This record gives sequence, structure tokens and C-alpha cells, in this order.
Amino acid sequence: MKVKTLGLIAIISMSSTLYAGGDIAPVEPAIIAPAPAIEESLDFTYSANMALTSNYVWRGITQTDNSPAIQGGIDLGYKGFYAGVWGSNVEFGSVLDESMELDFYGGYKGEIVGIGYDLGYIEYAYPHNSSALNFGEVYVGLSKSIDNLGLSGKYYFGADAPSGVKKLDYYEFGASYALPYDISLGATYGDYEDVGNNYSVKLSKPIGKFTVSLAYTDFNADSVGAYPDQDHVVATISTSF
Repeated sequence: MKVKTLGLIAIISMSSTLYAGGDIAPVEPAIIAPAPAIEESLDFTYSANMALTSNYVWRGITQTDNSPAIQGGIDLGYKGFYAGVWGSNVEFGSVLDESMELDFYGGYKGEIVGIGYDLGYIEYAYPHNSSALNFGEVYVGLSKSIDNLGLSGKYYFGADAPSGVKKLDYYEFGASYALPYDISLGATYGDYEDVGNNYSVKLSKPIGKFTVSLAYTDFNADSVGAYPDQDHVVATISTSF
């Protein structure tokens, strides 16, 4: 359900302005697109999700050194309030030797005059090196559906960071369109303060209890950043229950 002032661990050893985290929600943490909740007729809802992806890409940057990832999460909800946890293996290729990311998040969702809103907080945690890598963001999102078209925007405020690391903001715009044969076309554009900008294009289709997707992502580093430009083709199969 993914979400996603984060960077790769390698940057910590190279610069005091960037650090690690996770996204394209695999192709983004679960908070970007939470799985449909079970028992929707009740005030209390719950759901779980699992995914296998060829490359964990977050904000255009690989989090697994261009290797596959197994991911999953659990979401709970009550009258608009929600909380969840999402995890993935990671590989930054640094001396910190991190292997796992756990994201904890919570917030409130609602709708006013047909416009959805989402307010919350996400903590990106790396259990083996928490003091060096953990950071958090406060986010505010808006969304609107018009027939087969969905529009969204989200702003992440850097709220917590390791000692000596700058708190960075991030914003992202997204659009999705329902195509024939249950195929969905999605696109996003985001800009990460002092790091770089990214965009992605993704096709998704449900097949039985699973959803398969194919995405292209592109990242362009700021001149002051420490990341190289990169682009990826990412295949993912996921399910929710």
C-alpha cells in the first residue's frame, strides 16, 4: 500500500545531505495505493498485501541494487483513520550492509465536495542500522476521480532525520486512466529536494487474485546531488486479501 527525504545508504558515507528510503511502491510503499479493505460494511477494516518485484525502485532510485524484492504489508482502518506497516528487502551496496526496510505509517482519509484528502505520517526504519538511517515524513495528499480518469497530488515534508542529515521535502503528481480489458495506465512525476526529479509510466492488469504490472521509471539527478541518473523497467506481481 510504499511510500514511499530518503536516499540510498551509499549517500550517507558520501554526503551529509541524503539518506535511504523506499518507493515506486513497488513499484511505492503501501500508503500510496492501499489494498481494498476487507469487511467494508464494518467501521473497522483490515487488509494485507504481498508483492514480488524485479527491482524495488523508490522515487526513481533503485533500493535493491537492481535486484528483485519480496514485499508485503498490513493495513488497519477505523472511520477514516488508518495505520499500517510495510516491509521489503533492500540492498544499498554500502559498508552499512543494510538488508531490510520497515515502514510504519498512520493518518486520516476523507472527502470534501468530491475531492479526497489524506493526512498522515510515515517512518522509514532500517532495523540493523536504525540510528544511522531512520527518518520520517509528514504528508498531505489530494485526489479526484472524473469518470475513468484519476488525478492525485501529494507533498511530503521532511520531519525527522538522522543527526547531521538535512530534512528534505518531496512532491509528486499522478494520473491514472482505465483502458479496455481491465488494463490501467498510470503516470507520475515527482521532485525530491536537492536530490533530483523522476517520472514513471505503468500498465497494470488484474488476473484472477493477482495484479501484474510493467513500469518504466526515470531519475534525473540534481547537479548538487550524489546520485547518478538512472532508468529502470520494473515487472511486479501482487495480491491483496
